[in-house]
Amino acid sequence: MVSRKLQQVSAAFASGVNPKVTGGRNLSLLAKNDNGPEPVVAAGTYRRDNMAGINMADNWSADLPACAIDIAQALRAGWLELWYQPKIGSQALDLRGAEALIRMRHPQLGIVQPANFMPATRDPHFRALSQFVIDQALADWRYFRAEQRQVDMSINLPISFLDDPASVEYLCRQLPDDPAFDGLIVEVDGGDITRDLPIARTFAKQARLQKVAISIDRVGGEGAALAELRDFPFVEIKVDRELISGCADDRSKRRLCQHIVDVAGQFGARTVAVGVETHADFAAARELGFDLVQGFLFAKPMGVRTFLRTMPPE
Repeated sequence: MVSRKLQQVSAAFASGVNPKVTGGRNLSLLAKNDNGPEPVVAAGTYRRDNMAGINMADNWSADLPACAIDIAQALRAGWLELWYQPKIGSQALDLRGAEALIRMRHPQLGIVQPANFMPATRDPHFRALSQFVIDQALADWRYFRAEQRQVDMSINLPISFLDDPASVEYLCRQLPDDPAFDGLIVEVDGGDITRDLPIARTFAKQARLQKVAISIDRVGGEGAALAELRDFPFVEIKVDRELISGCADDRSKRRLCQHIVDVAGQFGARTVAVGVETHADFAAARELGFDLVQGFLFAKPMGVRTFLRTMPPE
């Protein structure tokens, strides 16, 4: 029964139509518990970095040297866009949110992967790129809202952006003044949070007053240290694909995943298994108690119009 429903959901997202599953938007960003036509082509090697919405899971463009494309030109020319990968409820297989991921649509090269245009963190254009992610994600939220669709949205920002008071102020100014806006999730690399906990803690406490919540992203082997974050407010933990991949057959991975799920439960945070690509790993993640799953087994990142067609009406 579950396998048949999973196939239906995956096929629906692949075709860009509403999978017509029940349930949905149950996450309150300010609460501590969880109640309740662009084609996407085959994946290549997988690597992820949390810098302004990067996801390097898809090897679409030619093998170009890193930063071979001028990011300043891309920003001026309007070549950048956000694609969305659904977060799926592990039990009901319902749409529970989406992660915004940056892409470049180059006039000659087509879809270019972030590795070929992302600047270094200290590059003067990096702040502008982060601001683009914020602006476009919230513009897309308004687009979804106008089409009577709504979804919990996540963006990726580097901790260096959050350490800049002017950047944090910019983020807060862009948030919609709309009663329907439940909030925005900012995914921050777990390793960066551990290394710069005072910065992350300061931002998280300020952001909660503005309907912005923190998700601890790319949690892997260091997950055993999560219990130390007692005074750090967050609503979500995303377990890295390196830990999820093969967890169905790897006892050590399963034990660590179970520990992370248990710690998240103590904090009242939800958990996301990232990079789910096989039925076996999905079954394991579901059995371990992950709240959400995200990965190619369910849906690849898709353009905003395609994603809109998968969203159930309000």
